[in-house]
Amino acid sequence: MSDSLCESVDSTNETPSKKTQLEDGSDSLSVIKKAVVVLTRLPEYKISALRPPTPQQFYSEDESHSSSDSDMEWEPEGDSGDSDFSVPDNKQKTGKPTQNDTTKTLPPQTSTNNDSVSEPAPIIISSAFAYCANEITKVRPNLPEEEVKVDMMVLARKRHMRWQRGKIVEIITREDGRLKYKVNFVEKGKSLVSGHHIAFDTTPKLEQLYVGARVVVNCQDETFRPAILAELPSRKNRLRFLVFLDDHIPVYVGLPFLHLVCRPLENVLDDVPDSPHKSFMSRYLRDWPNPHLTQYKAGYILNAELNGVQQRCEVQEVDSSLIHVVFKDNQHKEWIHRGSIRLEHMARFWELRRVQDVSD
Repeated sequence: MSDSLCESVDSTNETPSKKTQLEDGSDSLSVIKKAVVVLTRLPEYKISALRPPTPQQFYSEDESHSSSDSDMEWEPEGDSGDSDFSVPDNKQKTGKPTQNDTTKTLPPQTSTNNDSVSEPAPIIISSAFAYCANEITKVRPNLPEEEVKVDMMVLARKRHMRWQRGKIVEIITREDGRLKYKVNFVEKGKSLVSGHHIAFDTTPKLEQLYVGARVVVNCQDETFRPAILAELPSRKNRLRFLVFLDDHIPVYVGLPFLHLVCRPLENVLDDVPDSPHKSFMSRYLRDWPNPHLTQYKAGYILNAELNGVQQRCEVQEVDSSLIHVVFKDNQHKEWIHRGSIRLEHMARFWELRRVQDVSD
């Protein structure tokens, strides 16, 4: 196809030409046809059909409603190019919901803040997060356990939110058969820990990981912190791992930043201190792969918990399942999960669900 997106058609014009030929000893007049190409401008609908498909068109109809985890499409009021997610303004356009997706809207909410106008309540969605089994699995794979031995470098728990690199110097078997590992830390000190408080110092293999896996994360400040794996790589999260640190902080990381705990507990939540975060993770793992998420776009004003108090903040950026917010009072910035109980909308949503369950 040419650059001008034109169509070649056959011509019906004929150009006669005299040519003398000896046929049975006499001259005859023959007609020679010459091919003529006529270029015709295609209609706009044909041009659109001939253009190469965009990446989104490569997915099925159920998938292509949005590159996010929502089956709802909103009519934008302005520039929303920095976000795959949006909340309705005064107008909204609803796409055809997929079979596994549900959406819920909170009751209308009026702001009590004098310096801002009332905000419409956001949509809260519950939709299939991914479309391949290896992207949503939350079952621990049936693989042989890696050996843990003396002189092995590991990451070991020194305090609850602080793990450090060290070497196993002795393995002790208790009377009840439990194993304890004596670790000498590289920096300083030693500790006697259980198998669920040491992690391999090597990068795990992808097939070893699953949603709900107990991991230790190498954070940007070069500290090691315990976490639970919450998302596997998919096109919805730009092929990254989402983890929740034990203090409820969500982080997107690559595979080299993860370390698999050597001997995790049967229920990984038993290793998380009792807290609102533990309740959140319990509900999150129960609902996966259909987590409840709020829909926001850049510029949206909402309330979120900071230092135990709901405070006004503004969404600066949306990145897959996270939003980057800045708090109005002190300009504090951080990433918050869109399903976090720190968000006032999610707290209200779950309270309404609880009341409804009780009444039912």
